Amino acid sequence: MTEESAGSGDEVDSLVEAWRRERPDLDVAPLEVLSRVSRLARHLDLARREAFAAHDLEPSEFDVLAALRRAGHPYALSPGRLLQVTLVTSGTMTNRIDRLVTKELVERVPDPHDGRSVQVVLTDLGRTRVDDALTDLLAQERAILSALPATDRGRLAELLRRLTSPFDNAGGVA
Repeated sequence: MTEESAGSGDEVDSLVEAWRRERPDLDVAPLEVLSRVSRLARHLDLARREAFAAHDLEPSEFDVLAALRRAGHPYALSPGRLLQVTLVTSGTMTNRIDRLVTKELVERVPDPHDGRSVQVVLTDLGRTRVDDALTDLLAQERAILSALPATDRGRLAELLRRLTSPFDNAGGVA
């Protein structure tokens, strides 16, 4: 614990103190970081759900719409490419696309390069919906990060990148 936080402990400080008392044989230092990351992830998940619900979207639907939006004009990807960027099974992706088609946020169109395949294309309504949801999400995330100066945010981003890199690059801890 730093001097700055010594007088203003949080739930994790209490948890770590209790484990140190009850299990002095264990090094519980990882809890000081990873329990806070876990707590933050829960808060971020709630913020995402709230931002998306305001636009009648589930987080999984936003993920598909966002992948299409990031693809750039004409905002189209094959279902296979959507699988790669969202890391879900083909059955799950089919269900997501079906829901989005029903909501008129995407449409399936023949692939212009391969008549046997389809492309999933963002509709104008889908583009508006994903843009508005993203705007709201970023406002919430900006508010969460406002407690940190820009230099701390940059440092935190770099540290988190280093922690997540082994998972992103190798599918697990290297």
